[in-house]
Amino acid sequence: MTDALPGRLLQADSYRQAEAPQLDRVRLLVVGDVMLDRYWFGDVSRISPEAPVPVVRIERREERLGGAANVARNAAALGAHCGLLGVVGADEAGDQVERILRDSSIHSYLKRDEAISTIIKLRVIGRQQQMVRIDFEDAPTETALRDKLTRFKALLPDYDVIVLSDYNKGSLVNVAEMIAAARTAGKTVMVDPKGDDFTPYAGATMLTPNKAELKRIVGNWKTEAQLTAKAQDLRRELGLQALLLTRSEEGMSLYTEDDVLHVHADAREVFDVSGAGDTVIATLAAMLGAGASLPEALATANRAGGIVVGKLGTATVTRDELFPQRRRSDDGSV
Repeated sequence: MTDALPGRLLQADSYRQAEAPQLDRVRLLVVGDVMLDRYWFGDVSRISPEAPVPVVRIERREERLGGAANVARNAAALGAHCGLLGVVGADEAGDQVERILRDSSIHSYLKRDEAISTIIKLRVIGRQQQMVRIDFEDAPTETALRDKLTRFKALLPDYDVIVLSDYNKGSLVNVAEMIAAARTAGKTVMVDPKGDDFTPYAGATMLTPNKAELKRIVGNWKTEAQLTAKAQDLRRELGLQALLLTRSEEGMSLYTEDDVLHVHADAREVFDVSGAGDTVIATLAAMLGAGASLPEALATANRAGGIVVGKLGTATVTRDELFPQRRRSDDGSV
């Protein structure tokens, strides 16, 4: 954000709530590409004699929810009543996803597809640095996708906010029909988009692309005025109420019919940006579901993104981290 900003600069501190919103009353359904993130941590002390690569001696392993499941995990960590609809394989990794969902108090509506393997992202970490990532992925079968669409429509009456988390792995090929059904039912629909064509997301309440994703759709821009014009044209073309551009170290920009809001990135040490977009959309969805205004939701999501990039891997932000003023000792002191 080097040149003059069209629109308003949001003063995020002015939206720090005296009381945390009632996020535990929010009913939020996440739909999309479900993954299992595996982390292998080890020590690096030598180079392989077979090739000029480091040898990592694995000492510890962790498994976390990834993709759409990480969005659900973030929403649940904030206290929202959260369900997850997606497809995994009928395999050990799928069993692990189900187990972590139970442990995270997330209601599982997963379809087990015997024809595929669960999507896995395996990261090898040596000395707190990612050495390599290995991906295992299959697209769901048409039968599984049809069943998921039917289940989605049946679940709509039970949820207030719908988050569609698209990682371009094949689980949201019916996204246009999902958006139409959800909007007809009067639901708020948030989409984290992917790919070279955003037209399937037409009619959603809000899209949350990052800079690279937006550039693939509208092309490059040289000034903030050009960016604003391109973003607003896309928003109107798709019939969106809002378009939120996440801009990494430059913060976020929110485009609506009546306003353009910018918020600076929360100044923190950046350790790992993995899953930061999941945290942002989960926080936005939870806040809007709790009745917050768009500026209030944006400020809170910005704080959440600033917290999560200071953690390793796909991480979450808790309600106490977002609203520290709620934490008081027994004698009433902060």
